[in-house]
Amino acid sequence: MLEPALQVLDKLDTEIDFSVNIPPKDSIFKAFDCEPRDVKVVIFGQDPYPNPMHAMGLSFSTPPNVKKIPASLRNIYQEMISDVGGTVPDNGDLSYLANQGVMLLNRGLSISTIDNKVNPLWYEFTDHVASLLASMDVVGIFWGNQAQELSHYFADERKISSAHPSPLSAYRGFFGSKPFSKTNTILQAQNKSAIKWTKQ
Repeated sequence: MLEPALQVLDKLDTEIDFSVNIPPKDSIFKAFDCEPRDVKVVIFGQDPYPNPMHAMGLSFSTPPNVKKIPASLRNIYQEMISDVGGTVPDNGDLSYLANQGVMLLNRGLSISTIDNKVNPLWYEFTDHVASLLASMDVVGIFWGNQAQELSHYFADERKISSAHPSPLSAYRGFFGSKPFSKTNTILQAQNKSAIKWTKQ
């Protein structure tokens, strides 16, 4: 089923100058470092952070050594605490979610450091991936317009949409949307284990 997506990757390999794109080539597909059948949830981001220190291949995530947490992620953490309680990590590394079956996938997997643009072929690629994940009964979380372009692949009972968590839009429907508890409710209805979003 991924054959069309692989063809898009072949084109990307010839079009992208990876020496001026971030994250590094060996991190671009970090979101795919998982057993496909273990994926229970996918959170779609937009583009990688346009900062070589932040971009790491997982949407909204930053490396553990980055001390300043980006504003969008701070808002995500704020909503997590409001929604499910507990405490959040003291850094921006979301690998603990990826390890529980949460795929953190950007619409565009790399961004140019020259002009901050994403090759549009990435959107074609993630379209294929979204379609496949939807067919596997994965729960889709769609924050913002760009992510919501993929929501039509997912059944209504397995998709959660709201405004983007960025400072510009978080107060327009992201805060108070309770995506984390809603996701766990869906998972439990599927007889799947809930995600531990925060440290209890």
